[in-house]
Amino acid sequence: MQRFTCECGNVLFFGSSRCLKCGSDVGYDPQRGVMQRVRPGSPMKRCQNGVKHNVCNWLLPASAVAVLCVACRMNRTIPDLGTERNRMLWARMEMAKRRLIYTLLRLGIGPPSKKDDPKNGLAFDIVSTLSDPKVTMGHLDGVITMDLEEADDTFRQVNRQQLGESSRTLQGHFRHESAHYLWKRHLSELAWDDPMRLAFRERFGEEWTDYATALSSYYQAGAPADWGQNYITAYASSHPWEDWAETWSHYLQILDGLETCESLGIQVQHIALPLVILPVESGTLPAMLPSAPAEDGEFLAWLQRWMCLSSVLNEISFSLGEPPLYPFVISVKAAQKLRLAHYYAHAWGVRGRKTGEA
Repeated sequence: MQRFTCECGNVLFFGSSRCLKCGSDVGYDPQRGVMQRVRPGSPMKRCQNGVKHNVCNWLLPASAVAVLCVACRMNRTIPDLGTERNRMLWARMEMAKRRLIYTLLRLGIGPPSKKDDPKNGLAFDIVSTLSDPKVTMGHLDGVITMDLEEADDTFRQVNRQQLGESSRTLQGHFRHESAHYLWKRHLSELAWDDPMRLAFRERFGEEWTDYATALSSYYQAGAPADWGQNYITAYASSHPWEDWAETWSHYLQILDGLETCESLGIQVQHIALPLVILPVESGTLPAMLPSAPAEDGEFLAWLQRWMCLSSVLNEISFSLGEPPLYPFVISVKAAQKLRLAHYYAHAWGVRGRKTGEA
């Protein structure tokens, strides 16, 4: 996340809706990627979900007929707002969702709303398993379903412990499900022998493997004993689609984490830890994709900066009596999968900017 500044010079943050120094109303303009003041006569107006429910600080053009920002327009279903608890949990959901959309927009792969583009667009159903026990989180045909109860810290941590996960966050859910959406949008309709699809198969495995059977096997037998050598998480070992989703989620986590640290002045060169040097092959692409040694090197440097910074963040968390912020180990094979995710992000971003989608 970037560091933002009010016109008065005061520091603003991504969730800011008012400057604490000058008292001005402020909001985030996703078109320009900046925070700005909102006053009578401004070219931008606040999202109606912010005005009415205080759950959004994004802006949209004052001249627009729409009353919802680009992120809130993606909501197909929202929870019952008749209780204070639901309103509080929904606000947490919306913040995590906006952080995802922010990152996708920065990459140039910001998705359209399914209302505007039924085929390629993205929509969110945010529903509670308390009101509908049949709800299952996941993605289907451009619709991401999220369980409102996951915004309850106790509920989420109980699930984390029962599933044996080292980390379980709202942000992680949104990032993970976005990977399934991006697979459907950008990869699923490619020709069987397209290089980008062949590269996926080489790194993540045969995507035609029966999904239901693979997940059933995973939940019955668990991950293989050596999963850490090949996957970023144990769950990633369940099926190639889940391996991709866990890898993409980590790619976005690293991208956002590095941007936040470096924009706030936490620079690797000032950290009293040596860089973890990964083997050269960690940053290479599959042979069927165009080779770019310089880009491979840039990726490796980027990933090694994160590995150093995450060690610092973990030690700080330990010092505060909290669990590690990034409890993961990046193996060579996991790094190679992250390299492919990085390649896809760049390729999709270039395509999005050319077609005007982002």
